[in-house]
Amino acid sequence: MRLATWNVNSIRTRVDRVLAWLDRADIDVLAIQETKCKDEQFPAERFEAAGYEVVHTGFNQWNGVAIASRVGIEDVQIAFPGQPGFDKDADTSLLSHPVVEARAIGATCDGVRVWSLYVPNGRALDDPHYAYKLEWLAALRDCAGTWLEQDPRARIALCGDWNIAPTDDDVWSPEFFAGKTHTSEPEREAFEAMLSAGFSDVMRPFAPGPGVYTYWDYTQLRFPRKEGMRIDFILASPALRTVATDAGVDREERKGKGASDHAPVFAQFSAAFSSVVS
Repeated sequence: MRLATWNVNSIRTRVDRVLAWLDRADIDVLAIQETKCKDEQFPAERFEAAGYEVVHTGFNQWNGVAIASRVGIEDVQIAFPGQPGFDKDADTSLLSHPVVEARAIGATCDGVRVWSLYVPNGRALDDPHYAYKLEWLAALRDCAGTWLEQDPRARIALCGDWNIAPTDDDVWSPEFFAGKTHTSEPEREAFEAMLSAGFSDVMRPFAPGPGVYTYWDYTQLRFPRKEGMRIDFILASPALRTVATDAGVDREERKGKGASDHAPVFAQFSAAFSSVVS
C-alpha cells in the first residue's frame, strides 16, 4: 500500500493538482485535510472517475477532512470517540455550545485503519483555541491508545496536519517560534504522548535530520528561503510500522502556481503485512 496525507488548503481550488499527483505518485490511499467545503460541494465525481472512492465530512468553508482510496473503503466513522468540540462564543454567550468540528474521519482501506486528522491550530498560547487544541490531542491519545490496547496487532495510520513541530529540527528557526504555538512544550508533550501510546513517526527514519519540512507559509517568501516546518505526519501502529519500506515528503508539490502551503507526505508499506508486533 502506498499511503499519503496532504493538507490541500481547499480541494475545489486544487482538485486538478491533487488528482494529477495521485496518478503520478501512484497513491493507493490519500488522507486529505482542509477541504474547506460542505459534503455536497466536494468534487467526489472527479475522484471516482480516477478510480477512487471518497468519504468526506465538512460543514462549511472551514476545516473539512476526507479519505480517497482505490483499494476500498469500509467502516467509515466521522469523528473519533470523545472528540472535543470548540465553543467559539465561550467568552461572549452563556447560551453557546461546543461544536464538534469536521476534523477527523476514519475508514478501513485494505485492512489498514486510516484516520485523516486536522488538529486544531491553537492560534496563540493565550487563546481559547490553544486549550481546545491540547484537549483535542489528549482525547485523541486516549482513544488511539485504547485501540492498541484492545488489539495490539491492529494496523492503524493516524494521518494529517498535526500543527505541531515536535523538535527544533522540525522548524527553520526555533528562536522565531519561541513563545508561539506549534513548538510550545505542552504541544510537544502532547505529540510525544502519541508516540508513548505506541505510534511511530513513519517518515523520520527515511528522512532524518533538519531541513525536512512539510509546510511553508505563503508570506515572507518562506518557501524559496527554505523557511518551513514539519507539521504533517503519518503515525503508524506497531504492526504497520514494521512493514514500512519507504517514506518522505514531495517538496515539488509546494512549487508552482496554485500550490497548497503544505506538501504531501507519503509512506510505502509492503504487500504482506507482518503478523508479528515488535
